Amino acid sequence: MKKKEEDFMREAIRLSRESVKNGGGPFGAVIVKDGKIIAAASNKVTQENDPTAHAEVSAIREASKKLKTFNLSGCEIYTSCEPCPMCFGAVYWARLDKLFFANTKQDAKAIGFDDSFIYEEIDLPHKNRKIPNIQILRDEALVAFTDWEKKEDKKEY
Repeated sequence: MKKKEEDFMREAIRLSRESVKNGGGPFGAVIVKDGKIIAAASNKVTQENDPTAHAEVSAIREASKKLKTFNLSGCEIYTSCEPCPMCFGAVYWARLDKLFFANTKQDAKAIGFDDSFIYEEIDLPHKNRKIPNIQILRDEALVAFTDWEKKEDKKEY
């Protein structure tokens, strides 16, 4: 492990500890481009009453605004804990080049942050999920997909 990588992870860890002191969850993340931190965030779910205000998602949002792009290729994310399913998906959607993490999802589970039920739910048929997943108006919704396919000046992502 390179010293610089350890320094970036230490910053994510620092943010996670600071978050605990400020009433947030114990998670921090930084996004790095060309050897410099361009975005940093901690978990603010309880402070902002936003269930999506996880450190990774918040850092991705900040980096995207700063770079004025939804494609974060060329960037890396350092997060104090292995990402939850939402954040893991966000890392891939943002096209980050690398993901570094410190604590594991098992470490998080041990202190009450257990995401295993989400992984289990994803694998279930829609009708067997705890939150009812009910498909309606598919034919009407498919029109937007057709519009997208036909659009010649679309900005793909």
